[in-house]
Amino acid sequence: MPAIHSQPNEATRPGRSDRRALERMAPLAKLPVFWSLEGKPVLLAGGTEGAAWKAELLMACGADVHVWCPAAELGETFRTLITERHGADSPLAVRASPRVEVVEGEPRHIEPLASLGMEIEGKGDAGGSLPPSVLPDISPSRGEIDPAAAARAIVGVEDEVASAGLRGRLESKAIGATASRLLAINDPPERAHDLGRSAAKAQSTKVQPNLAAPAVDRSAGRQPISLPEGEMPGRAAEGVLTQGQRHESTTARRGTLHHHDAPWSPASFAGASLALADCETDLEALAFHDAAVEAGVPVNVIDKPAFCQFQFGSIVNRSPVVVSISTDGAAPILGQAIRRRIETLLPPALKGWAELAHALRDRVNALLAPGSERRNFWERFVDHTFAGNREPGEDAAERLLADAGRISAAARTGRVTLVGAGPGDAELLTLKAVRALQAADVILFDDLVSAEVLELARREAKRMLVGKRGGRTSCRQEDINAIMVGFAKAGKRVVRLKSGDPMIFGRAGEEIARLEAEGIPVDVVPGITSASAMAARLGISLTHRDHAQSVRFVTGHSRHGDLPDTIDWNGLSDPAVTTVFYMGGRTAPKIQAALIAAGMPTTTPVAIMTSVSRDNERRWSGPLLDLSDAVAAIGVDEPILIGVGNAFLKASSQGVVHLSGDAFSVAI
Repeated sequence: MPAIHSQPNEATRPGRSDRRALERMAPLAKLPVFWSLEGKPVLLAGGTEGAAWKAELLMACGADVHVWCPAAELGETFRTLITERHGADSPLAVRASPRVEVVEGEPRHIEPLASLGMEIEGKGDAGGSLPPSVLPDISPSRGEIDPAAAARAIVGVEDEVASAGLRGRLESKAIGATASRLLAINDPPERAHDLGRSAAKAQSTKVQPNLAAPAVDRSAGRQPISLPEGEMPGRAAEGVLTQGQRHESTTARRGTLHHHDAPWSPASFAGASLALADCETDLEALAFHDAAVEAGVPVNVIDKPAFCQFQFGSIVNRSPVVVSISTDGAAPILGQAIRRRIETLLPPALKGWAELAHALRDRVNALLAPGSERRNFWERFVDHTFAGNREPGEDAAERLLADAGRISAAARTGRVTLVGAGPGDAELLTLKAVRALQAADVILFDDLVSAEVLELARREAKRMLVGKRGGRTSCRQEDINAIMVGFAKAGKRVVRLKSGDPMIFGRAGEEIARLEAEGIPVDVVPGITSASAMAARLGISLTHRDHAQSVRFVTGHSRHGDLPDTIDWNGLSDPAVTTVFYMGGRTAPKIQAALIAAGMPTTTPVAIMTSVSRDNERRWSGPLLDLSDAVAAIGVDEPILIGVGNAFLKASSQGVVHLSGDAFSVAI
């Protein structure tokens, strides 16, 4: 079987550099980290609308948010949040409830989040000591701001200090140390010292600490968080579960809001899991950043990335499923667009299924052995999850556990799935095809399957090239059948990945017959056949009612390497019949001659395409009379489709190619 080749999981494909082939993980701009904030104290300084939004987001995660801001400086949204339950004169510890926020004219509810997605810096001095926090050192070096961002921010700080005419001795460690460090990047030491003294004076006049303020209890447990670029979380539908099915970790705890009628102070950071502030000036941001670092609390200053150790991103909320998207601050609008696309892919009912998964996991693990049995169960679970936007029913848990019992009792036999890979563009794959690829243990793929499609397969799957190309050394069909049977009987989930649709000239019938004879379960995931992709690329309808009353797909290559003897040329010679010949490159002259001999006019429109939907796609259109010359000019190294009939009149009239005497040009 010389034509069968095992492929590495990161197979080097034509057009792909060796470096990319060897990479196991591409560089990350930020590391997304998820952790629970439930019951954890969070410091939030400021009373602006931006700070109020962050407070709601944090409370949706179950955090206990401590807002440090004089009452006179609270914005309208914060006042509403604080007083909506108990009134303005009552103790200000209010449980959060969903609030309607209008974004781009559409009302959205802030639903509870299982966790937030935090993006943290991955660079730094690995040898430095850790701050007194559960987090590793997440700034470039302990307590320091990214130098490039700081250099941009310091100009505004210096102007502010200079305009205030502030002078004096370096009295505030919080601002002065940071200012000195920042100016040391590009300025002489004496300038850094002057700015540090000015910053200290500004701290004492503008951000007066409240040293008498009560501190948060430091005994609260610590646990990593997750925070992602300031986008509204998506909607999340309530799950439908019976009592007892809901896992305790998925029962969202509403966070609390505690207002402290005073500015923040160094004592405010005691026990906090993280700290956020909405600072009007860079000078205030410097002070807050340094105080947080001194306390060992991860810090974020809203809309001032130079003073942030973590950033917020766009969120898709199907808690306990949470998706976080980041563009590293480069393109927030792109992040929002990505979020909207993901929103359409994840049905609201996903929330209920995720909660059910939490409830069943321990019982499923007790029933099924690790490995293929458990993976088989959860893949079936996923199929139920995405089979329409339906919540799990009252008896869903019982039915799924019964399914787990059947899996445990069944003989350890694998199965085979015939998957259509489409014409080449990975975006034309069906969702079911992607799920099959990601569940496979073994993938037997044709030579025409694109590298982009293979990229979507499960990384751990064994990949075997069983190429079949006309005029080249190919794997025998009998050998392919034997390989599928062997892997399936060993308990493997096998995907037979075929270009186009496996049921159209894909020899699927022979493979299904062999598998059924061996008692091996087999199913089929259809793909977009090349003729449909060809019509889409040309912008024509194969069954336009003004031009065609029927469509036929005809093979141009029989098992003997020539045109089949059984083709009804008289039936195909009617221009009102749309005919698409597959694999007809080498037999094009015979196709042309047979159609003309059967009476088809030589002016009948013809379209030729190679490598449909791929980067190297080529196309030609013209009269039947020029068919064989066109194929000779295009070449037969790539798979060719030949479309014949009046349905291709539009393509012919577009002048895809021009013939002039002996000159022949092909549009690419």
